[in-house]
Amino acid sequence: MTVALDTRPLDLLADFPAIPDGWAYLDTAATAQKPQSVIDAITRGYDTTYATVHRGVYQRSADMTLAYEAARRRVATFLKAPSPDEVVFVRGATEGINLIAQGWAAHHLKSGDRILLSALEHHSNIVPWQMVAERIGAHVDVVPLTNDHRIDLDAMEAMLTPQHKLVALAHVSNVLGSALDARRAADLAHGVGAKLLLDGCQAVPRIAVDVQALDCDFYVFSGHKLYGPTGIGVLWGRGELLEATMPVQGGGAMIDRVTFEKTTYAPPPARFEAGTPHIVGVLGLHAAIDYVDTIGLDRIHAHETALVAKTRDALSSLNSIRLFGPEDAAGIVSFAVEGVHPHDVGTILDEERVAIRAGHHCAQPLMDLLGVSATARASFGVYNDENDIDRLVAGLERVRKIFG
Repeated sequence: MTVALDTRPLDLLADFPAIPDGWAYLDTAATAQKPQSVIDAITRGYDTTYATVHRGVYQRSADMTLAYEAARRRVATFLKAPSPDEVVFVRGATEGINLIAQGWAAHHLKSGDRILLSALEHHSNIVPWQMVAERIGAHVDVVPLTNDHRIDLDAMEAMLTPQHKLVALAHVSNVLGSALDARRAADLAHGVGAKLLLDGCQAVPRIAVDVQALDCDFYVFSGHKLYGPTGIGVLWGRGELLEATMPVQGGGAMIDRVTFEKTTYAPPPARFEAGTPHIVGVLGLHAAIDYVDTIGLDRIHAHETALVAKTRDALSSLNSIRLFGPEDAAGIVSFAVEGVHPHDVGTILDEERVAIRAGHHCAQPLMDLLGVSATARASFGVYNDENDIDRLVAGLERVRKIFG
């Protein structure tokens, strides 16, 4: 039996106290606003239930440890991961990528091996691999984009060789909103014996993720883009690969036994979580996942897809605006106004109480490919509606009048 998707527009603005009346917040791809349920979870964590985890023998510490590990299980369920022991809490996707670069790739790749990235990657999915490649003598290759600004998997198939040991790609582009056919990318990578890491920062707030169905080897995301707090993120990795990954930070909680002669490490995930963790951040992440799941990611995706389509239609009618990315971009619309720097666009829109991102979006190689120094970017969340699009268009009309 086919179940009809709920495509009713979302009306959730009241859940977000940091968005005042009349303010169009269109910068969710940078960081999402927080629903009251997440704020309440963070407040409770610091207010009435706070204690350390994994150390205290007193009841409150034991209770907090249970809550902390319940959040790990919640993340595993959210990603449809086989085991919560494959979920590592990190500060964000950047730290997760660096952990795999320094803890796995630096120990399993050798001189002459190759790492494959794409032309649309965030700096956080470029620089760590460059650092490793320079350290061990590996090479970094770059997959081009298709004409509609997607990662060109046909080109990737032609480029891959047995020398490629790691492929790292964005599941959804933070600039273009283009979604990767991640399963095909995994099949191509595994066909030459390479591992696949997916940067899921822009994917997890918008589309359902099943790491087993995607058949990736590592998956990372940041909590603050998923309506959760900053300073917390997730690295998921296959159990056998995490076992083969070395810790990159040493300290308390990640050890088995310490002597001055030798230290042995705890099994994953503990070996990657040195020191006192971001306890309350983990609780906030749990609440954020519950919030998103209550709405339903299919419904969120349908809502944002409709907003993107309406925005692209409205902006394409303005002959001074150039649009980037595919028509079916996931929650993101990047554009440029002819003759106007994106920073000026963003400043004028701010005067109209419209918040967008303007800049290179930590994707300078992509800007070079697009032939621009920067773009303006409107990105949507569950709290946006058509009124926000109207404010954006009205603000851009003012930009055009000011700059002639």
